[in-house]
Amino acid sequence: MGIPAGVRDQLSMRFEVLLPHLNERQRRLLLGAEARLLGHGGVRAVAEVAGVSETTVRAGVFELEAGEAPFPEGQVRRSGGGRKSAAELDRDLVPALLALVEPDERGDPESPLRWTTKSLRHLAGELGREGHRASAPTVGRLLRDNGFSLQGNAKVLEGEQHPDRDAQFRYISQQATNHQAAGEPVISVDTKKREQLGRLPMGGREWRPKGEPVAVEDHSFFTGPDVEQAIPYGIYDITRNTGWMNVGVDHDTSVFAVESIRRWWKLRGSQDYPQASRLLITADAGGSNSYRYRVWKSELAALAAETGLAITVCHFPPGTSKWNKIEHRLFSHITLNWRGRPLTSHEVVVQTIAATQTRGGLRVQAALDLSDYPTGVAVQQGADGGLAAGTARHTRRLELHPAPLPRLGPRRRGTCQRILRRGPAPPGRARQAGRSAADRHDCRAAGASGRYARPRPGRAGPAAV
Repeated sequence: MGIPAGVRDQLSMRFEVLLPHLNERQRRLLLGAEARLLGHGGVRAVAEVAGVSETTVRAGVFELEAGEAPFPEGQVRRSGGGRKSAAELDRDLVPALLALVEPDERGDPESPLRWTTKSLRHLAGELGREGHRASAPTVGRLLRDNGFSLQGNAKVLEGEQHPDRDAQFRYISQQATNHQAAGEPVISVDTKKREQLGRLPMGGREWRPKGEPVAVEDHSFFTGPDVEQAIPYGIYDITRNTGWMNVGVDHDTSVFAVESIRRWWKLRGSQDYPQASRLLITADAGGSNSYRYRVWKSELAALAAETGLAITVCHFPPGTSKWNKIEHRLFSHITLNWRGRPLTSHEVVVQTIAATQTRGGLRVQAALDLSDYPTGVAVQQGADGGLAAGTARHTRRLELHPAPLPRLGPRRRGTCQRILRRGPAPPGRARQAGRSAADRHDCRAAGASGRYARPRPGRAGPAAV
């Protein structure tokens, strides 16, 4: 005798409501319970109505008849069920894998992967050649289970440190604290990475309509050797959390560095500190503001004579430029502000820098400096002998007091103005074409006068003094 149609309809309604809310074992037990209630022919009828195999229904019946205790919460199958892991099937698999990934200092010098990348596929392939079957995902799981992870290089080896490195840091901190307590300005200075202008790729991403990225050049070296550039020199006021960027277009020299500080003082610093008598400058040990350059010291002396400020310069020890405040309080925010945006002109550079601000109150001003700053100039012998400087073994300190010294500033507009390119001609030719013979003579005369000797022969570097 078959199962009536009305009973089948009731089973279908119950299964439709209950089965979606049950796990694998609960569904099996429900089907088995219904089959037991129907008696003979119940297994086939329940299987047809629920759309499962009769073997599943019988398994539920057997589990109910065996009277097994309920499984722990969250467990569906008996412990030990399923396929055995690769490590259980091959007891030598994990030792062989660990021998391959052991660091070179402690591992087998004859390891076949010593000089190749230890990717999961390479490891799985080498294990296969040794007679151990394991896929790349299995190798990854075994490595994680044994405490391994993907790691890059850690920049922690600093080499030999200067014996007075900590004393220099303490001295800089003390100087900054004393100047700030007296209401005197404390600034951090450095040159940001020079940027080539044009439709060149910039790191980072910006929100744009889907499928409409900004089109840029494939490779930056296709722009040629005469591409225009922007050289941002930054001054960060540590006390007031404000920034000033002087965007140059020629060379990153010591004259350019001091001129940037001079412009900051005239346009911003003298207004923020009208009663100032001293100025503390913190800088790294290299670049255009290096403590080795006599031009840097000579120009600072001229700035001290011009402004009446007693200028103290504290350089960070070699290899610690990232401790300079301007790096992570100003430059990093500028980089984030122009991410994914090609720097197509000097105006874009200046406006993007000036728009930089943070929730912490940082505000930035920027200006374009079109002056020429020739490289290779040298201070005449004895021209810096009058500098009022004080130094100590561990302080790396330079103190400059006001004294009447001549100054050779940047070449000003009108006589030695840098003329931007207005056509296919390279910038160098455009500048020469925009100057008369008398102007060029005046520029050469200015470069040989004052405290400087004639430019050194040879090709100038990108950061000459």
